[in-house]
Amino acid sequence: MRNSKTVLIDNHPGRSAQTYGIAREIGTDVELIHEPSVGVIGNKGDSQCYLGVQGKVEAIQECLRQRIGRDEGQMLMRLVQPEYTIATSDGMRNGTREMRYSLIGREVTHDSVCEHLSASGLEGTIAVVACDKPPVGTLAALLEHNRPAIIMSDGPIRPATDSVTKEPLDIVTAFQAAGNEDEADKKRIACEACPGYGSCGGMFTYNTMQTFIGVLGMQPLHMVAPPSDDPRRLNEFPAELVDYLRAMVDADIKPRDIVGRDSIRNAVIVAMAIGGSTNVTLHTPEIARAAGFRNFWKDIMSPEEFNHLSQHVVPVLTDARPYGRYSMVDIDEVGGVQVIVKELLDAGLLNGDVPTCTGETLAEQVARLNTPSADGRVIYPVEKPFKPTGGLRVLGGNLSPEFSAILKLAGVEGGLEDNIFRGTARVFDSEQELLDALDQHPDSFNNHDMIIVRYEGPSGAPGMPEMLDSTSRITALCRQRGMVVGLMTDARFSGGSVGLVIGHVGPEAALGGPIAFIENGDEIVADLNRDELNCTQLQDPATLAARQAAWQQVVDANGGSHPSCGVADTRLLNRMRRSAVPATQGAGIHPDRQLWVKEQRDPHASSFTPSNKWRPGVEKAF
Repeated sequence: MRNSKTVLIDNHPGRSAQTYGIAREIGTDVELIHEPSVGVIGNKGDSQCYLGVQGKVEAIQECLRQRIGRDEGQMLMRLVQPEYTIATSDGMRNGTREMRYSLIGREVTHDSVCEHLSASGLEGTIAVVACDKPPVGTLAALLEHNRPAIIMSDGPIRPATDSVTKEPLDIVTAFQAAGNEDEADKKRIACEACPGYGSCGGMFTYNTMQTFIGVLGMQPLHMVAPPSDDPRRLNEFPAELVDYLRAMVDADIKPRDIVGRDSIRNAVIVAMAIGGSTNVTLHTPEIARAAGFRNFWKDIMSPEEFNHLSQHVVPVLTDARPYGRYSMVDIDEVGGVQVIVKELLDAGLLNGDVPTCTGETLAEQVARLNTPSADGRVIYPVEKPFKPTGGLRVLGGNLSPEFSAILKLAGVEGGLEDNIFRGTARVFDSEQELLDALDQHPDSFNNHDMIIVRYEGPSGAPGMPEMLDSTSRITALCRQRGMVVGLMTDARFSGGSVGLVIGHVGPEAALGGPIAFIENGDEIVADLNRDELNCTQLQDPATLAARQAAWQQVVDANGGSHPSCGVADTRLLNRMRRSAVPATQGAGIHPDRQLWVKEQRDPHASSFTPSNKWRPGVEKAF
C-alpha cells in the first residue's frame, strides 16, 4: 500500500529520475522504486579489522538483488545501494592524541547510519559490523529508526603463532612487548601478531560486544564467533540473513520489539560470564537509551544488583584472552557463543523467553542449533567454572560518587589481599605524561603505586581515549619486577587490558570530580568487600574543601577550564567537549548535556516498577 508521500514522489519526475537510473544500474526492476526500500550497510575503517566487511556486504547485496522482484516468492521492495560508515583503528592510535577519536567514532557511526536510514526510509536493513565502537553506533541507530533490521559481525581475526617461541600471539601481546629491550623481538612480534584480517581475536571489546549483540537478539548466535575469513560468511550466512529479514518485514518485527529489559539483562550477564571488556558499561547505557530506556542503571539494573550478580551469581566460563589462553576462533571450534548461552540458560541465569531476530526465542534458537555442552577446556560449565566470580565490578566511594568506576576483575593479576588494594597515588595529568615516565624512568615505579591519569575523560580529553598502551606497559613492568602497580583514570581501557586497572572514574577531573583533587602520596584504597574506591585524605572535609578551592582558582584563572584539558581544535572534539554525557550514561554526545544529566539524576525518571526491582538475597537473575 502506498502512502501520500509515495504518491507525491510519483508525481514529481525530478525526484524519481536518479532512482530510476540507480535501479537500472544495479539490475533491479525500475517499477519497484516506490515500494518500501531494503538495503545493506557496513562499517569501514583503516585497519584489517574492516578489510573483510565489503565482501560480505556485496554478497548480501547480491542475495537481496536476486530475491527482489514481482515474481512469486520474491520480495516486493526497492533495493538501495550499500552504504558504509567510517572509523579509526584503535590499535594504531593507542597511546596517541588521535585516540581521542575512537569513542567519538561510535557517535559518528550513529549519526551517519541514522542519516542513511532516515533519508532512505529503509524498511529493512542488514548491517555488517566490525571493530567495537561502530557496531554499537550502528545498533543504536537501528533502534532509533525502529524498522526491521538484523546484524552480522564481520568476524574476528585468526590468532598468530610466534615463529620463535611457538606461543600464540595477538595485538595485546604486541602492546605488552613495548617494554622489551630486545628490538629484534619487538619487531618480530609486531610483524607476526596480526596475520590476515578481521577484528581483534581475544575476548576484548569487539568480541564482548558481538556476543552482547547476539544475546541481545539482534544477531544470530551462530554468526558471532566464526573468523572473518570463514567461507560461511560469504556462502551461507547472506541467504540466511535475507530469510530472517524477510520474516521480520512480513511480521513487522522491529528492533525495539527484540531489545527489551530482559534481553539487555541477559546480555550484561553474559558479558560478566565471558570476563568481558569494561567498555560494556559504556556501551550498554547507550544501547538502552536508543531502545527507549531513560537510564540503564535505574530502569534495567542497579549498580548494587550488577555487583551482586558478578560477585555471587555469575561465574567466568571462558579461558579467553587477555586473562586466559584462547581466542574467539577457539570458542567457535568448540561450538560458539551459543555454548556459553546454553550453560547459563540451563543454570537459570538467563531469560530464555526473550525474542530474537531469527523469529525464535533465545532458548529456541539455542536448541535449534544443536548446541553442545561446554568442553571444559575453552568453555567451562557453570558448576565448574574457569573463575568463580563474574568479570566486572562497579565501584562507588568518595572518588566515584556517581558509582561509575569499573574494574575488570577477571583481568586482575594480583594485589587484592582480602579483596582490598592499598596504594600510593602517583599523579599524571595526561596519558602522555605517564607514557613518557614509563619510557624514560620505568624504574621510578614502585610496588603498590596507584597511578592516577586524569583530564582524559569524555569532556576533558575530549573523547575518553582507551589506554591499552599504558596498561600493557605497566603489565609487562609488573611481570618483569614481580610487583603490583594499579592504575585509575577518568578515561577508559581496551578490552585487552589486564591488571588492577580502574576506569570511568567520575565525575571526571575536567568537570571538578574528586579525582581532580588527589595529590602525589595520597593513600588510595580499592575495597571490593564494600565496592568502594576511596582517597583517605579526601575523607577529611577541610582537606577536600581546600583542594577544591585551589583547583577552582586554577580553572578561573584559565578562563573556565583546567589547563590540563586537551585542546579541542576540531569541530568533532569541540562537540564532544560541550556535549558529552557522563560515563554512567554512555559518555556519548547529547545535544543538551545539562538537561540529560538532570533527567538521569531525577529520582522520578525511572520507569522501573517495584516488582521488577532487585532485592538483596535473590540468587537468580530473573
